[in-house]
Amino acid sequence: MAKLHVVAISMLLGLCAFAQEPTPAIPDSISVEANIAYGQYKETVLDVMQPKQGSKEKRPGVIAIHGGGWVGGSKDSYSAHVCPRYVEKGFVCASIEYRLAKAATAPAAVTDVLDAAHWFETNAKKYNVDTKRIVVTGGSAGGHLSLMVGMTAKSAKLGPPAKVAAVVDFYGITDVGDQLDGPHKQDYAVTWVPEQSGRLELAARVSPMTYVRKGLPPILVIHGDADSTVPYEHSVKLVKALRDVGDDAQLVSVPQGEHGFPDAKVDEIYEQNIWPFLKKHGLLK
Repeated sequence: MAKLHVVAISMLLGLCAFAQEPTPAIPDSISVEANIAYGQYKETVLDVMQPKQGSKEKRPGVIAIHGGGWVGGSKDSYSAHVCPRYVEKGFVCASIEYRLAKAATAPAAVTDVLDAAHWFETNAKKYNVDTKRIVVTGGSAGGHLSLMVGMTAKSAKLGPPAKVAAVVDFYGITDVGDQLDGPHKQDYAVTWVPEQSGRLELAARVSPMTYVRKGLPPILVIHGDADSTVPYEHSVKLVKALRDVGDDAQLVSVPQGEHGFPDAKVDEIYEQNIWPFLKKHGLLK
């Protein structure tokens, strides 16, 4: 039963914004270099997708991080939905795998994605990527990890601080402790941050809300106001806190939106919100 429960969580969260859509084929115009090791663990691998057509100019980059409540999901299904959108706009996409709770509990996933971001920056020249135009994006737990890439301070000692130009977060968890107990408790959060000494301190250490401060990269947050998995209020509070300290943060509210949107709605969000946001900040021409 426990195994089935984890599978159910994975099915709920693993595809993030695309939970009810079939996995599309990668277009022939895109080249894929799969399962490149960025860390020392078997799970710490990533795929790089880029246009087959060469470019004399450096390309923007995007780091894509799958969801799954830190207990499920995979880069393979998520990247097929996300990376082609960016690659067709001229980006080089790095889709990241990381250690799930069954391999290592918190803060392992955060450490892994910070390491992956560092790898992408270090290897930017190889892939003709402009290190000043790297975006990070993800949904649900992947949204949380994207926020952690964009916000984690060096003082947290969770991994090498990332240098990204913007964050695009689909309904990421912003306060992990809020999901460990009380009305917003979720089994995936309890699995990722199990009972231990200093548990709430650890939850705060891996929560984006902890790292709100002036000088962060622009952050775009998309969240449905009927989300029963990750409370809409998580994003409302984060964006307000960021704006209160003077950061550039924007919340796109999806009326009656639940935890996962149909492809047609996601298409609309990209056209009306994400691409304009990236153009505004000089990350997309």
